[in-house]
Amino acid sequence: MVRCRSPSRPVWESIRQRWGPMRDPLNWPTQDLVTHRADTTPDRTAMVAAASGNAVTYRKLDAAVDAVAAELDRRVDAPDATVATLLPTRPAVGTLLFAAMRLGATLAPLNVELDAATLQSQLSTVDADLLVCGDSTASLAADIDGCPTVSVDRELSAAAVADETAAAGSADETATDVTPAPLSRTDTQLVIFTSGTTSEPKGVRLTVGNLVASAVASSYRLGVLPDDRWLVCLPTYHMGGLAPFIRSALYGTAAVVQRSFDADATQQVLAEHGVTGVSLVPTMLSRLLDAGWEPPASLRFVLLGGGPASETLIERCRERDVPVYPTYGMTETASQIATARPETAFEHAGTVGQPLVFTDVTVVADGAACDPGERGEIVVDGPTVTPGYLNGDDDAFSDHGFRTSDIGYRDADGHLWVEGRVDDQIVTGGENVDASTVADTIREHPAVEDAAVVGLPDEEWGQRVAALVVGDVSPTAVRDHCAERLAPYEVPKTVRIADALPRTASGTVDRAAVRSHFGTASESNESA
Repeated sequence: MVRCRSPSRPVWESIRQRWGPMRDPLNWPTQDLVTHRADTTPDRTAMVAAASGNAVTYRKLDAAVDAVAAELDRRVDAPDATVATLLPTRPAVGTLLFAAMRLGATLAPLNVELDAATLQSQLSTVDADLLVCGDSTASLAADIDGCPTVSVDRELSAAAVADETAAAGSADETATDVTPAPLSRTDTQLVIFTSGTTSEPKGVRLTVGNLVASAVASSYRLGVLPDDRWLVCLPTYHMGGLAPFIRSALYGTAAVVQRSFDADATQQVLAEHGVTGVSLVPTMLSRLLDAGWEPPASLRFVLLGGGPASETLIERCRERDVPVYPTYGMTETASQIATARPETAFEHAGTVGQPLVFTDVTVVADGAACDPGERGEIVVDGPTVTPGYLNGDDDAFSDHGFRTSDIGYRDADGHLWVEGRVDDQIVTGGENVDASTVADTIREHPAVEDAAVVGLPDEEWGQRVAALVVGDVSPTAVRDHCAERLAPYEVPKTVRIADALPRTASGTVDRAAVRSHFGTASESNESA
């Protein structure tokens, strides 16, 4: 068994003794990250609006954070308040995050793609004291009852200091209305709802310590340079979109914010703004490559997560000299768990690399740790792991740490492979079928672009294997292809063709939506 262990307790104790209780480095940060950053490198660029090029320094951002925190403080009982946001990707999200941190409040970003009833339920779950919307989400916010609402474009306009339409003097650099609240690493800073691809979304608590530990561990794997610029084009109501704000403030680098991904526009942003790093999901990267993208010389890394990257996509990256870093992470671990450098990704097809520093990854089967090469559930422990869900789901934790519900294995060198979900297992006629194995087989067909496999209720078989397939291919061709390569019970009894797989905002296949598709798709697309 290969594991990446955290420093031992005696090491931490010696550090505490050397620093003393008031300067204990394990209690850092003691205030919000922008306060620390503005004290050290105030004139470095903090955020850039991709469309306009409007940029702000950490000095300017600090003043905007102060102004927003002061306005929030007049509306909520801080600290210990919860501020929910209903905002698409924009620089103002970063300002609000640090304003909440300055107050000692918790931020709960909500998915703007959800309906009002679901959002109202989530607001109740987090017990929000205030909902922050914008002009683009004001009508949706108006449909939600029971929570005071303010607009980032009206009452909290200082938050838009780096947005495309912000005026140059929209924040008073001399504002000192708020004394930064003292922070503890155990304070809950974020509540983020999971994508809910196979179950109801859960509210994940992430502490100050979780966020900082994740940023530090990421820096060891990706590296940090003084002129780094991290492009944010993922939704900022998920961890993948929020993490660059936190990391940039910690590192003293800049976040370039693009309101939405577009293959052509994003190519231009990457080139014109000197972007050195970007977080993408596989679909985004595929679209960039399909559009003829050649990475600019400034680009150091493409952090590729949110779902499995096919071997074909990784090979295309090798051919185009794309510095791709396939990564495996989740909301419950504040982002990255394991990340492969390009040389590892190219040499070991399909791996997500080795765990990040401080992160323990154990593969577990029947309650015991697996040997290298043995498949089991991936379990994660370390300082990035959430202290728990809002609903107190204790079943997610075991003696080895947080149970991810992902299936995989590690080799003798500690490289991790993620092969599917625990609930991907389909039992049909008494036989066990691994959905990811069937989906991988379908994707090998030259006319297939993508595929998702699920189990559907069946009176005769208990469950039947069903495949939703994207590509210029017939259901019969898919079944014939599978019949030549899989056991008879693994061959999908139901195949339907779609224009695209349903995905969550973070890029993960929405398995619940895949199952729903079989109830509405045309019967002409079915082979049974």
